[in-house]
Amino acid sequence: MIGFNVRSTWAIYTRELMRALRTAFQSILAPVLTTSLYFIVFGAAIGERMPDLGGVGYGAFIVPGLLLLTLLSESTSNASFGIYMPRFTGTIYELLSAPVGVAETLVGFVGAAATKSLILASIILLTATLFVDYSIAHPVLAIGYIMLVAASFSLFGFILGVWADSFEKLGIIPQLFLLPLTFLGGTFYSIDMLPKPWDTIALFNPIVYLVSGLRWTFYGTSDVNIWVSFGMTIGFLILCVGIIAYIFKTGWRLRD
Repeated sequence: MIGFNVRSTWAIYTRELMRALRTAFQSILAPVLTTSLYFIVFGAAIGERMPDLGGVGYGAFIVPGLLLLTLLSESTSNASFGIYMPRFTGTIYELLSAPVGVAETLVGFVGAAATKSLILASIILLTATLFVDYSIAHPVLAIGYIMLVAASFSLFGFILGVWADSFEKLGIIPQLFLLPLTFLGGTFYSIDMLPKPWDTIALFNPIVYLVSGLRWTFYGTSDVNIWVSFGMTIGFLILCVGIIAYIFKTGWRLRD
C-alpha cells in the first residue's frame, strides 16, 4: 500500500533546517538586526513624533508590517534557494529517482522554509518588545495567519526556485517586485492616509491585504475587510499548490 513516507519527509526537512542553522548569521541574525534598525528609526525615533493611527501608537502600528516584510522575503528566499541548489548541483535527479512522492518532497522543502520563517518571526516579535509597546488582540488568529502567510510564500518560493535557471533570476522577483510591493503595501502607513486616487490604486497591491489582515489580528482594525484578506491569502496558497502539482506532473524545469 502506498502511503505518506514520513521518514523521507523528515530527512528532507531536517537537512534543510540544519542548513539554516549552519548559516545562522545570514539566515537568522542578519534579518533580525535589519528589522531592529527599522524599529529604532521608525518606531523609537520617528514614532514619538507621529500621531496615533486608529488609536494605536505609530511604533506599535508598524510591528505587523515589519513582521510581514521579513516573513515574505525570508519565506520566499529560503524555499527558492532550498530547491534551486539541488537543481544547480544536479542532486535533484537523485531525489526524483528515489521512492519519494510529491507530497513528501513538498512538505520537506516547504515545511523547512516555513519553519525557519516562523522561528525568525518569533525572534522579531520578542525583539520588538525592546523598542515599542504593542499588544496582540487575537493571538490565536495572529499565529494562524502568520503560519498561513509563511506557508503560502514558502510555496511561492519553491515555484521561484524551480523557475530560476540562474542566481540572478533567483533574486529578480523578490528584489524587483516583492520588496517594493511590500513597502508600498502599508507597512509603514495606513492606506487611508493616501490622497485620492492613490488610496484606490493601492487596493490593487495584493500585499495591502496581507498587511491589513495581520494588523487586524494585532489591533482589531484594518484598512480592508479581514475576510477579504484571509480569502486572498488562502486563494494564493491554493494557486501555488496547483502550480506545483503541474510542475511535478509535467516535470517542468525538474527533468530538463
